[in-house]
Amino acid sequence: MDIEELQTFVEVADAGGVSAAALRLGVSKSIVSRRLIRLEAELGVQLLARTTRGAALTEAGATFRDYAARVCAEIDVAKETILPAGDLRGRLRVAVPLSFGPTHFAPILTEMARRHPRLQIHTCYSDRFVDLITEGYDCAIRVGYLQDSNLVARRVGPIYGKLVASPDYIKAHGSPETPEELVAHEALMQGTEAWQLMDGDKIITVRPQGRFKADNGIALVAAATAGLGIAYLPDCLTHEYIASGVLMPVMTRHPPPPAGAYVIRPPGQHPARKIRVLTELLIEYCEPAPHLAGPAPV
Repeated sequence: MDIEELQTFVEVADAGGVSAAALRLGVSKSIVSRRLIRLEAELGVQLLARTTRGAALTEAGATFRDYAARVCAEIDVAKETILPAGDLRGRLRVAVPLSFGPTHFAPILTEMARRHPRLQIHTCYSDRFVDLITEGYDCAIRVGYLQDSNLVARRVGPIYGKLVASPDYIKAHGSPETPEELVAHEALMQGTEAWQLMDGDKIITVRPQGRFKADNGIALVAAATAGLGIAYLPDCLTHEYIASGVLMPVMTRHPPPPAGAYVIRPPGQHPARKIRVLTELLIEYCEPAPHLAGPAPV
């Protein structure tokens, strides 16, 4: 039984269709279909019911999927154990935030590719929430305060941010000094998130209100510089604007608590070596750079 056929079947089962699985695997749909046909012919059972909307597991397919996934995982571990020390092969699919991923995390991923010429690295840059399991990612780099989930997280560096506004906004509306005053101001947000602020050793949660929302930090910087409101942004996006006077820190007596940058992966007993190597590389680069990023929804 061909391991590629097993891997392809697992990808189709998890992705819910041939097209999505082909995208994950980086091959054509016809190749995926041929592998599935060969596997079903060898087993003598139908594993997938093809529909116009995709592919659904048959009863036999649902039972076989878990066994196939375990076999594929064991083969991956076995391959890792016989590779030369430090050598990585295969493919690593990573989801990375768009707001500062291309400037701050892309160089690290590039360095990983340079060190491991046999490793394929496929990166998705997006500020949307990526479902690692459904969309077939090995891991994600996320920043901010982690939400409860069944995913496994490893902290790789500190995260710092500030509340900022333009001089024009402050001149027109004043600068809030307390969390109570902040609630009365126009907030520039990614969604309906809560903001955490320090009051001495205590953390206060504030739910700001505002009419301008965007799922991208750079867009919020533009709104803040235009004087539309107060934004809660990463230091890496605002330090140049603060240095030039285009933006000003506000609520300095109630700064946001430090957050973190994390590598997130689906649950499992042991992470793949390629994920461990990426994590170690991120720690190497991120720990000495406290200005790397600032709080954002995870």
